Amino acid sequence: MGDGIKDLKEDLRREETAGSITIITPAYNRAKLLPRLYESLLHQSVRDFAWLVVDDGSTDDTERLIREYCGQGRIRIAYVKQPNAGKHTALNRGIAGIRSELTFIVDSDDYLPGNAVEIILSYHRKYKDTPGICGYSFLRCHQDGRVNTALFPENEKISTYLESRINGAIGGDKAEVFFTDILKRYPFPVFAGEKYMPEDVVWMQMSGPYQMVHINENVYICDYLEDGLTRTGRRMKIHSPRGMVLRSEIYLNNRDTCFKVKCKMMLLYLIYGRFAGCRGKELFRRVHDKGLWIVCQIPALMLYLSWKRKYGKDM
Repeated sequence: MGDGIKDLKEDLRREETAGSITIITPAYNRAKLLPRLYESLLHQSVRDFAWLVVDDGSTDDTERLIREYCGQGRIRIAYVKQPNAGKHTALNRGIAGIRSELTFIVDSDDYLPGNAVEIILSYHRKYKDTPGICGYSFLRCHQDGRVNTALFPENEKISTYLESRINGAIGGDKAEVFFTDILKRYPFPVFAGEKYMPEDVVWMQMSGPYQMVHINENVYICDYLEDGLTRTGRRMKIHSPRGMVLRSEIYLNNRDTCFKVKCKMMLLYLIYGRFAGCRGKELFRRVHDKGLWIVCQIPALMLYLSWKRKYGKDM
């Protein structure tokens, strides 16, 4: 196995120099689902991309499967494997080596419509020289064609993630494509022993210094599995409380975050702070809005006790 991984790492260095887009897929025990994504990549109308699979310590047939795909030579593929440490660490590992102009994160249980790369590159040609942008936010759709959550109210609006998505109440996942050189400046924070870090921790840090073009075109088909990251929800977050505290802190200390979102984030900040074993004085010191911190104490404690009763057996 060791020699094979070395060979595939050489593929990683070689293939990431090719193509305008690297489609990066973190994968953990998804050998049964990766063929669907692979087939969707084979059928892209434009082949100006490379596929990078970062295997997060899978124990199934993922490595054998990707070896087989590499051997077919039908599209450019790179593969790297790491010990299981969570999707965010797999993204850090992969993004650090990407050399293409754009990076597109595509989960292992999802796939792309046949014109996804073509659409992305057409908008990139239009907007790539626009000052102050870090990438593009496209739509995700379900398999039946329904848009995940909502369309953007204004097509091709250039604004921050915070303005359009958070304050604009456009929830749910979208399909983000980033300028690689900018994305590399914002690696996902890593806390020892925690295997989950929400992606918006990075998107929010990029929001303000940079804007995105918000585009009502579908480039991504999502399939939320019962054992996927989205569905495992609160239990997974409770097992990664320090990351969740950081996420809330980033929202709370951004002066442009709307008050409704700040109220929610303060509750989560206090709840996950308790799960993380943080001292109250430390939590108080780290946030700007001291009044909101005080007001949220009692409801946060009640929610913490409720969650602890419900999920305590898993801790």
